[in-house]
Amino acid sequence: MKVKVIDGNRFEDHRGSVAFVNDFTFKGIERFYVISNSDENPIRAWQGHKLDCKNFYCVSGSFKIGFVAIDNWENPSKDLKVETVILKASESQVLHIPAGYANAIVTLEKGSKLISFSTLPLSRVNEDDVRYEKTTWEINE
Repeated sequence: MKVKVIDGNRFEDHRGSVAFVNDFTFKGIERFYVISNSDENPIRAWQGHKLDCKNFYCVSGSFKIGFVAIDNWENPSKDLKVETVILKASESQVLHIPAGYANAIVTLEKGSKLISFSTLPLSRVNEDDVRYEKTTWEINE
């Protein structure tokens, strides 16, 4: 499976607005988190997942999400290609990152909030989660 952006849309009228991503399904989703990076530390990096698929949706503001396909979990190459996607609340998209990747999350605006939907049950997180130093791969703010 590959990384993909699932497009949604927004509707506005005199009553307000509705944002949606109708092509995103919650099949397999076990839990979710709301992420707000601090102003002092706008980069949350690098967290790898051997088993868990991540799905990110920007609720407010904007984020740059970086991701790399891991070649070796114990000693990954420093030359792996970092790809990035910008998620904005105004664009209503879900970024799907399958298992086998590490990701980094960079806040682009103060007050930004991101929802992360995970497919792995909490009871199995210890066998999945791999953390790498923030400087392992470069992702610019």
